[in-house]
Amino acid sequence: MPARVAAEIAALPEPRGPMRRLCGDLSRRIRLLAPLLQQLQQQDAPLPLADALAAARDLLRAAQDGSKIYQAMRGDGILDSFAKVNRQIQLALDDLPYNTFDMPEEVQEQVALVHSQFKRAATRTDPPDTQLSKDLSSALANKTCDPAVLTRISEKLQLQTMADMKKESVALHEMVISSGGEPDGCVEEMSSLLKKLKDCVITEPPPTTDTLSTRSGSISHRSPIIPDEFRCPISLELMQDPVIVSSGQTYERSCIQKWLDSGHKTCPKTQQPLSHTSLTPNFVLKSLIAQWCEANGIELPKNKVNSRDKKASKSSDYDHAGLVSLMSRLRSGNQDEQRAAAGEIRLLAKRNVNNRICIAEAGAIPLLVNLLSSSDPRTQEHAVTALLNLSIHENNKASIVGSHAIPKIVEVLKTGSMEARENAAATLFSLSVVDENKVTIGAAGAIPPLINLLCNGSPRGKKDAATAIFNLCIYQGNKIRAVNAGIVIHLMNFLVDPTGGMIDEALTLLAILAGNPEAKAVIAQSEPITPLVEVIKTGSPRNRENAAAILWSLCSADIEQTRAAKAAGAEDGLKELSESGTDRAKRKASSILELMRQADEA
Repeated sequence: MPARVAAEIAALPEPRGPMRRLCGDLSRRIRLLAPLLQQLQQQDAPLPLADALAAARDLLRAAQDGSKIYQAMRGDGILDSFAKVNRQIQLALDDLPYNTFDMPEEVQEQVALVHSQFKRAATRTDPPDTQLSKDLSSALANKTCDPAVLTRISEKLQLQTMADMKKESVALHEMVISSGGEPDGCVEEMSSLLKKLKDCVITEPPPTTDTLSTRSGSISHRSPIIPDEFRCPISLELMQDPVIVSSGQTYERSCIQKWLDSGHKTCPKTQQPLSHTSLTPNFVLKSLIAQWCEANGIELPKNKVNSRDKKASKSSDYDHAGLVSLMSRLRSGNQDEQRAAAGEIRLLAKRNVNNRICIAEAGAIPLLVNLLSSSDPRTQEHAVTALLNLSIHENNKASIVGSHAIPKIVEVLKTGSMEARENAAATLFSLSVVDENKVTIGAAGAIPPLINLLCNGSPRGKKDAATAIFNLCIYQGNKIRAVNAGIVIHLMNFLVDPTGGMIDEALTLLAILAGNPEAKAVIAQSEPITPLVEVIKTGSPRNRENAAAILWSLCSADIEQTRAAKAAGAEDGLKELSESGTDRAKRKASSILELMRQADEA
């Protein structure tokens, strides 16, 4: 039951009104408990926790559906309700021995951090919004109210459209009925204020063609900033068809579907496992995006045709006879014919998904795999790049691996031209999206030549190699191979060389390697503290997050590393990161600071 209630909370619309921050904080904390709740699903969940989560759900629904004016005028009681629910959940977690559960270390850490947040929230009292209180008093006391005051109230309460006003009117009406006619003796005041806010919205003139044209000179050079909540976390573009996954996060349908079709079973944003892969349309957010587009004069985005529709509507660039001819040229013993045919397939496979399907069905994959061993460098480049383009279509991945391509791609990675090596690395990354292929690619000896490309390749080659190594090292066995191949020293060199342009990649790889005990030991021997502390102080948000994750892995295993980090001046940077970093960075920074405190007491 707790997991189901948490899913219901995650599916609630974005909170609005004066209680939106409290609602958002409570909802976010419960979503962060998802791994624990999934664990409890396997056993009988403690009744106090189930009851506390149900109370949280009911409170969030009431705040979402209730009158925003009532919440602003009689907010003290609602604040008490939030404190009470936070206290309920905290007490339920106090009695739950979650540190003995079979959960990853990072999940244990996340649950402990959320537990402490509930403890703080149970006693914290938010200061009243003094400006809002003054504005409400002014609006209620004066028959004719300053429009600026009403505008501020409508913005604070998020009652800014006639649709908002209609919903507020319904909420007030239902509250009056449920309270027997007089909620807290303030219904007349609330109705009066609602009428004034309605009049303010109605009398505010909509932009006309003339007014828009007079402003065009000053705003034509810039587009309106898209609110972050309207962007897909994967593509960072304005969402057209927002959908909710089981973790409660919202994504553009085509982006999350591609992620799921690639074999991923986690939420891209939170990294928590998905309990199911069903996608729930987020109609509320879609409506808000439509309103925002209309208000900003932006054409509503049209849904893109997905790949399945494209497959049905777009034919291959070659007819059957043309494909048969291409296959014959690939089989011929004439090197010029093979080079030209492989180049043609390379371009065709790049163009669209239907070409990739038809080329594979015509039998090109085994023929291209054979050409990976060609003595002609250009033919080899065409063949490996054609396989890269074909591998973009998920069904072709199995055919490529089944044609024994991986050992030959690894050989191209070792001995081919720079372009061939770059595209070989990219092909291995594409194939490694399938989990079992990670094992096969690592066992085929791909990691040492990938590290060689990482250190000595072109700028593009280095990026391709880093991406491939990262994906392969999701499998634990490949982490050992990478460490044994000497990757750590190269990554540390990147870390202290700001001119090399590989700091982002170095930190990302070190962060995934640091979860392995053997890799952690090698990292600890490479004098990592000073460069990591420097990144925590001055790096980009994502780099600071990864640096904190690496430092936490080192400090949690060795008190001397904790003391070294403190001696290197990490404390101030970690305190700042614990307040303003990404969610993961905040958790890591808080945990390291706690380790420092324990080290001082030891």
